[in-house]
Amino acid sequence: MPAKMKAALFIEPNRIVLGEKPMPEIGPNDALLKITTTTICGTDIHILKGEYPVEKNLTIGHEPVGTIEKLGRNVHGYQEGQRVIAGAICPSGHSYACLDGLHSQDGPGTAHGLKPMGGWRFGNTIDGAQAEYLLVPDAMANLAPVPDGLTDEQVLMCPDIMSTGFAGAESANIKIGDTVAVFAQGPIGLCATAGARLRGATTIIAVDSVPERLAMAKRLGADEVVNFKETDPVEAIMALTGGRGVDSAIEALGLQSTFENCLRVLKPGGTLSSLGVYSDDLKIPLAAFHAGLGDNKIVTSLCPGGKERMRRLMNVIAGGRLDLGPLVTHHYSLDQIEEAYELFANQRDGVLKVAIAA
Repeated sequence: MPAKMKAALFIEPNRIVLGEKPMPEIGPNDALLKITTTTICGTDIHILKGEYPVEKNLTIGHEPVGTIEKLGRNVHGYQEGQRVIAGAICPSGHSYACLDGLHSQDGPGTAHGLKPMGGWRFGNTIDGAQAEYLLVPDAMANLAPVPDGLTDEQVLMCPDIMSTGFAGAESANIKIGDTVAVFAQGPIGLCATAGARLRGATTIIAVDSVPERLAMAKRLGADEVVNFKETDPVEAIMALTGGRGVDSAIEALGLQSTFENCLRVLKPGGTLSSLGVYSDDLKIPLAAFHAGLGDNKIVTSLCPGGKERMRRLMNVIAGGRLDLGPLVTHHYSLDQIEEAYELFANQRDGVLKVAIAA
């Protein structure tokens, strides 16, 4: 009988359970990781609720930290026992999209019936990281060694939310001295706030309604915070900018209201950087769009992946430029994964991110 491992399995909408499945069998270009730490993402909650479809019995999760258990025969430059991470997006490195610099869109493409985000495989099209072991495909394109001295929790945000949040700031065309508004201060929005600071923004306005998240935003680089339950965020931001509007607005929630508010606070010629995952059609109000004459840019981003992206993100942490460890507010074992999902899905007890020790 093949060896078994514990894994979080999607059974049906509103039901992810801890179960067992066979240990992965790796191919020549793959690696097998023994997971030491992983976490739960907001996208996993979309899966849990049936808002994003995946196959029954798929192992969920796309944020792995672990050690190399076994290497395929074609994988060189690594060794068993080495601490590594792999990005939530694990590109092949040789597709048309990869060779065009679009690693997150890796895959055959929409002409073959696939949606964008073809590079997102863990917990989407193949088994994911909420398990004792994880198969990493195209390992030489995706495994990034963890620098000595960094803990699992320090690098846990790199595979997804740090990469995604930073992508929002990178796509926002931020220049030194810019004013930036970041709508929603969940984990990705907080990383976008931190990324805007690193990109050179000198006035960052963070919008949310949870006091603890607004406090964390200040800790990660926000200069001003706006509680949208206490004041109209558009009016507040226009007042803070003297009516000029912001150079860039980052949408990190995925709602029509926050998308519109981003448009309404943009200066003419500004950039709206959209990170949210939307579940309905978006509508663009004419006035906020300046009738299409405002020289505005609307840009979407998906989490960049691959080992070079992961190396750069870990360099930010190793260099002392940013510490995302405080985003981990709760700790669970893999045996407690169902309890962790209940907490995270209901956003109880001030949760930001949970660390799952396998």
